[in-house]
Order: sequence, then structure tokens, then C-alpha cells
Amino acid sequence: MTIKAVLFDIGGAVDLEFAREMALDGAVASACGMESLRVDQAMIEDASDLAVAAFAPDVQRHMIGTLCGGEPATVARVLRRVEAMTGNLDVFQLRPGIDGLLQRLVARGLLLGASGCPSERLVRAGIGHLFAARLDVPPSSCIFVADRLDKDIAPAKAAGMATIQFRSGRYRRQRPRSEAETPDAVVTDVSELEAAIDALLAR
Repeated sequence: MTIKAVLFDIGGAVDLEFAREMALDGAVASACGMESLRVDQAMIEDASDLAVAAFAPDVQRHMIGTLCGGEPATVARVLRRVEAMTGNLDVFQLRPGIDGLLQRLVARGLLLGASGCPSERLVRAGIGHLFAARLDVPPSSCIFVADRLDKDIAPAKAAGMATIQFRSGRYRRQRPRSEAETPDAVVTDVSELEAAIDALLAR
């Protein structure tokens, strides 16, 4: 079936998420410090890698559990503090070059869809007008682009979509555990993403 739409899980593909991840990691370190737990950047990165490798449903909780030695009461207090520090976090870093790609896709007659991001953030980033408010397109006519395999790629693939993993940020080292999580293509930058979309459109 002809591809009619490209759907983006915004975080990781369109939004770099570097500022968000830095803010969250800083909050975790600060909250652990309030428990007299010394946490440095290397420990944060190791905890993040462990959570991603474990395919933890809640990566932040898994990280905090690792850093707190799994002690339930301490984990709960750190989680509450992190939520208090980041609950109103509103950051968005448009990936360099992605706006041009989105415009080229629309110019080719493709519909764009977005998930995982409030629409007002897309508007503030200057790309909100490129995304359709509603897509009436069957899954088999869609390409889905996302960074996470278990929560993004696998469900999209199961629904019948073509899938592209954008390896970036916290999930850059995540690798598929089965065919169900194996995307049609893997990319690491915007030029590779455009080439991968072109290849899927030509199939």
C-alpha cells in the first residue's frame, strides 16, 4: 500500500531532548544528594544505560532505584523530590535540519502526525502548522519514527506501520530483543532519516 503519512514520536526525533534529559538528571542528582547519596555524572550515565538495557518501563524510576540501592523508602522520597523539581519542565530543542525535512515531506503530499508532545510546543517551535490535527490513514499507509523500541517501535510495527528507529539521547544504545522490536531502518541524523523515508516510499 502507498505510504500517505509519516508519524513522529516527537521526543528524540524532532526534539533533541538534551536539555530535558540534563534537567532530569540534575534533579535526580540533587534529590539523591538530599539523602546524603553522592551522585556524579558518570553514575547518572551508568544508571541510565542500565535502565535502557533492562528495557525498564519507567526509566527514571529504574535509575533512581539503582542510585539509591533499591531502598524503597529512599526511592519514593527521591521520586517525589524529582517530580517537584521537574513537574513543570517545559523545554523543547528542535533538532537541527528537521524542520526542513518536515517541510519537504509536506511538499511531497505526505501527512505528518505527532505523538508524545503537547501541540503548543510544536507551535512555539514554528512547526505546529506542518502536522495534521487528525489523520484518517490506515496504519499500513504510515511510517512511524521514534527513538524507543519497546514502547514506540514494537507497538507501531504490530499495528502494521513501517518503522524507523532514530538512535538519539538516552535510548541511543537500545537494541532490539526480537523481530517484533526490529525497525525497518535505523538512523542517527536527519540526512539518514530522509534517506530511510525515501527508501520506504520507494518500496
